[in-house]
Amino acid sequence: MDEERQEVYERIPWETLEKQGGDRQWLVVAVAGAVAVGALAYSFTKSQPAPASVPNPVAAAVTDPPVTMAIAPVTTLQTPLVMAEADLYAIDPERIIDQAKALAEWFAVEYFAVDGSDQSQATLGSLMPSGVPLPEAPAGTQVFVDWVGVQSVTETAPLAYDIEVLVRSLMAQGDGDFVRQPTRVATIGVVIGDDGLPRVARPPAITTPTALSPMTMTLTPLPVTLQEQVESAYGLVVGGEQLEDGRWRVVAMVEGIDGVRRPTIITVP
Repeated sequence: MDEERQEVYERIPWETLEKQGGDRQWLVVAVAGAVAVGALAYSFTKSQPAPASVPNPVAAAVTDPPVTMAIAPVTTLQTPLVMAEADLYAIDPERIIDQAKALAEWFAVEYFAVDGSDQSQATLGSLMPSGVPLPEAPAGTQVFVDWVGVQSVTETAPLAYDIEVLVRSLMAQGDGDFVRQPTRVATIGVVIGDDGLPRVARPPAITTPTALSPMTMTLTPLPVTLQEQVESAYGLVVGGEQLEDGRWRVVAMVEGIDGVRRPTIITVP
């Protein structure tokens, strides 16, 4: 019976296969397409350079030191005074001394001046160390300070100075005239605060200045013609000194705008 079922075809019946196995044909095509795409992807991957190695982010996070936020604020808050002194010493020392000298001169003016006004009392009170009383003047007394000048500066400690200030003043009682007072020396202690500002440390010590012996200036007569020229332009000639370059340093009594004749240097050829 098997021999009867064997059939011989002169050609392959493709139309029969297409009708019976359509689904299988599409599966074959899909598999072939996937294989082709995979081959292309593999070929493209091989043609690209190897990527650089990237550190493991987990390992980097583990090896990083822990962050502590409280260290910096604690260090800064513990040493404000040391930082302030370091900043002050970084400033030009001459600038610090100039500030101290300016305050000492200002304080000397306010300390010796008396005009009876509330404003002057308030100004002096802002400069005087706290706890120290202000000067007390008799009724009707007026003191006018017409000149102050620093004589010397002595550093007694870091950022602390004793400053000697020469003071010249005029005083009047009631309706009387102002009378010149002897020149005095006020030694004023000044310290530089943590904020970089100078302050008066204590009331001043008051002394008289050291008497000075005058220098000697040797004057010689001028040539007659030169003396006549100077006197006609400036005033009476006292004498003069001849300089190395041939010029003359002449002392003449020159009248000022106030009508007072004062000895004045005139340099002439």
